[in-house]
Amino acid sequence: MRKLVWIILILLTVSMPAAAQDGQTPILFHDAPPDPAAYQLVTVAEGFHRPILLTNAGDGSGRLFVVQQSGRVRIVAGNGYQDPPFLDVSGIISPAAASIMYSERGLLGLAFHPDFAENGQVFIDYTDLSGNTVVARYTVMADNPDQVDPASATVLLQVRQPYANHNGGHLAFGPDGYLYIALGDGGSAGDPNGNGQNPQALLGKILRLDVDAGDPYGIPADNPYLNNPDLAPEVWAWGLRNPWRYSFDRATGDLYIADVGQNLWEEVNFQPADSPGGENYGWNIMEATHPYSGAPIADSLVLPFTEYAHDQGCSITGGYVYRGTALPDLQGIYFFGDWCTGRIWSSYRDEAGDWHTNEFMQMPRLISSFGEDENGELYVVDYNGVVLRLEAAQ
Repeated sequence: MRKLVWIILILLTVSMPAAAQDGQTPILFHDAPPDPAAYQLVTVAEGFHRPILLTNAGDGSGRLFVVQQSGRVRIVAGNGYQDPPFLDVSGIISPAAASIMYSERGLLGLAFHPDFAENGQVFIDYTDLSGNTVVARYTVMADNPDQVDPASATVLLQVRQPYANHNGGHLAFGPDGYLYIALGDGGSAGDPNGNGQNPQALLGKILRLDVDAGDPYGIPADNPYLNNPDLAPEVWAWGLRNPWRYSFDRATGDLYIADVGQNLWEEVNFQPADSPGGENYGWNIMEATHPYSGAPIADSLVLPFTEYAHDQGCSITGGYVYRGTALPDLQGIYFFGDWCTGRIWSSYRDEAGDWHTNEFMQMPRLISSFGEDENGELYVVDYNGVVLRLEAAQ
């Protein structure tokens, strides 16, 4: 039912001159890139420990939540954060996340239930003390919406991780109300276990679960592989190496998936809102649009709409389509960045449907994530502890 309602809304958005967001038709196309000189990134808060995500609860409170890889979720307050933390799972996650050495393990994802204002449910993705992926549900305390009840944990999913890297970890609820979960290919290099192209494995995939049904979860009736015994029923999309941040365009429902490359190429994949799922994004047959494993290029593979080589960066960080109101000229433009160079790119489609990607700005930051507030304004998260907001240049 939820998916049907969303499809109807999308059709109305396309066919009607008035759109659902702020009384205006969402901008879908551009004929030129944005002018970088017209914008700046302004520090909003700092002092975080290895922040890797900023998100909001969608409950009208306006709160911003910062996920720290070392196990705590902080609520932004002033130019820092409030204590105690919103959630603290530092005692049950992989100890590597708190080490002085860099690790891909730890607390990696956070998503608020679409009905969070009513049910108080939050979902997290972390690597446990053995380094394996856990997706769990928590509930906020009845008398304190700024703190999660640590005794409310319910484990929904556990996936063994054969290596320490490529854990994925991003969580997001789609416009259909289902929970989407990103899992990397299991790590090492080159996908030695063949998870990306193994449709029975959960690794190297994006999963789609109904967290409001089943025990501990249900499989949506329209998941693409629900009735195929050769395929994992949780799978929504496959052929991914290490999807590091994906997002739904809040105006159209389109899905953007940034996938970290191997040695040479980083990529962003696009899934339209009316997709039935089941896309194979190519890893490890392909690295972006380039053959990787030596296998023939399959006609069924879905290749990225944009990519960049490692002379431009080393590890992609996915972002969002801008749908705020403070910067109207950016409406409909997708922003993403690179972890090691601090580059940010903008991507858009022209009216012919062709994609264009241009460098937007570069800064001395380790871009671990982007984020949105409730109004759709865009944020950048610096792994060194800083949260910044995109604003008009002064």
